[in-house]
Amino acid sequence: AIVQVVRCFNDPNIAHVSGKVNPAEDIETINLELIYADLATVEKRLEGLQRELNAGEKRQLKIAEAALLRLRQALNKGTLARLVSLNEEEEILLRDLHLLTQKPMLFVLNVDEKQLAERFHLPFLTEGEQLPLSVKVEAELIEVPAEEAMAYLETLGVKETGLDRLIRQSYALLGLITYFTSGSKETRAWTVRAGTRAPQAAGVIHTDFEKGFIRAEVISWKDFVEFGEAGSRERGLLRIEGKEYVMQDGDVCHFRFSA
Repeated sequence: AIVQVVRCFNDPNIAHVSGKVNPAEDIETINLELIYADLATVEKRLEGLQRELNAGEKRQLKIAEAALLRLRQALNKGTLARLVSLNEEEEILLRDLHLLTQKPMLFVLNVDEKQLAERFHLPFLTEGEQLPLSVKVEAELIEVPAEEAMAYLETLGVKETGLDRLIRQSYALLGLITYFTSGSKETRAWTVRAGTRAPQAAGVIHTDFEKGFIRAEVISWKDFVEFGEAGSRERGLLRIEGKEYVMQDGDVCHFRFSA
């Protein structure tokens, strides 16, 4: 994914490179730079494909060429690659291009305190996700104790720091979740894709965990924080899950496996 930071606040003491604050123009400028980079990538791939096709026609090469030509046409018109319809086979054939405008986009709107409190957003942005965040406020929060920082955020009607919101929204955009393992010495977070089943999640820790998976002992993070492992067991809050269990964000897990 790509995070694009867009200035949305007005402050005469902070110069803007173009002399005025215009989020629409700034976004268009960045998007054009990304499009130009993607065009160069597509052109290079087309040149390579042409040499391969001249050596002998192959079905997959022709499919890739047709998709690349559609992408080139769209990019030349200023259309982002992720808005170009590709079927599953075309996506697989072109996956290694890593086109910049094919990646999901998160627009971080750099706002002032008033805009943050008002949940500022850009109505003209119909594609991509938006996150209003004040860099100035975030810089100030770093310098004060956590309790004081949260109290100030509450006056703005915000429950989390901008950094926490950015991480959470980025994870959601990428389709990722976090689960935890906790022992006597440490608690660790592990990242997996949403929809991952327990054996595959265990395999992130070690491949042996997936191969010999027996079961997962699962506690929700809220119950774990409130009651701990022993308290959760006593209250019947620990669940035994099998191979088909789909991991949930915030699960605290202990995996049982055979060597």
